[in-house]
Amino acid sequence: MSARPWHGVLVAVATPFREDLSIDFDRLQEHVAWLAANGCHGIVPNGSLGEYQTLTDDERADIVTAVVEAAPAGVAVVPGVGAYGGHQGRRWADQAAKAGATGVMSLPPNAYAASPDEVVAHFEAVAGAGLPVIAYNNPFDTKVDLTPELLARLFERDLIVGVKEFSGDVRRLHRIHELAPGLDVLAGADDVLLELVTQGAVGWIAGFPNALPEQSVRLFELCRSGDLAHALPLYRQVHAAYRWDSRPLFVQAIKLGMELAGRYGGPCRPPRLPLTPELHAQVTADMLRALGEDHVQ
Repeated sequence: MSARPWHGVLVAVATPFREDLSIDFDRLQEHVAWLAANGCHGIVPNGSLGEYQTLTDDERADIVTAVVEAAPAGVAVVPGVGAYGGHQGRRWADQAAKAGATGVMSLPPNAYAASPDEVVAHFEAVAGAGLPVIAYNNPFDTKVDLTPELLARLFERDLIVGVKEFSGDVRRLHRIHELAPGLDVLAGADDVLLELVTQGAVGWIAGFPNALPEQSVRLFELCRSGDLAHALPLYRQVHAAYRWDSRPLFVQAIKLGMELAGRYGGPCRPPRLPLTPELHAQVTADMLRALGEDHVQ
C-alpha cells in the first residue's frame, strides 16, 4: 500500500478466549496468518475489540509478542496502547517497540474528560517510545473528543502521524485536512468506510474483516480507486453487519460474525455477556446477508 505501514486495511484483531476465558495463543497466531493471507495489510492487537481492558499486564505483552511473531513480512503490527495515564501508555509503547511492532495506536487519557493540555502531555509520553503513533478518537467511550483543532496541535508537535476517526462525522476529514495537512486520516468505524475512503482516508482500522477479510479488502480497494459502480453494491451488502461496529455490543457481534463465517470467535470476558436471543438473531441475519446467499444455512 505505502511506505507508511498504517495505510491500508489494518484489522483490530479479536482476542480468542477459550471457554475458561484463558487466551488461545495458537488460534490468535493462526488468525493473524489467515488475515494476512486474505490480503489485510496490518494487525492491531489490544484494541477495544481485543478487549484490552480485561487483560492482565502479562497477557497484553504476550499478545503483542505473539502477533509480531505470526505476522508475515510486510504486514504491519500496530498495537493499541490505551491507558489511563501517559506513563502507562508509554510503558505499552516501549513494550511494543521492544517486541518489534511497526507503530502504536493510542487513545487519549480515558479516566475522565481530560483537558487539551493533559491530552498533549499524554501523547508526548507515548510518542517518547519512538514508534509512529496513530491517535484513536473515540469520544463516546473516552469522554475526550480529539477535535480537528486538537489533532492539529498534536500533529504540529510531531506527536502523531495519523488518526483513527471514530466520531461518525465524515465532515471532520475535510476539517482535519485543512488544519493539519499531512496528517493521515484512517476510517475508524466500519459503517463509514466508503464515505471516508472515497474522500481521502488512506487507511482503515477495522473490525469486521475479522470475519470478512477478502470482501473488506476488496471494498477498501474499490473505494480507494473511486470505483463506486462496484463499491456501492458491495457496501450495501455488508453495511447492516458493519453497523454493529459502531454499537456497544460490537465485540459480541463481530465474534458471532466470525463464527458464522467459519472462524473461531469464542466468548467474551466480563463484563460483556452473550447476546440476547433477539440480538443474536439480528446479527445472524445481518451477517448472512453480508456473506451472501450461498452462506445461508
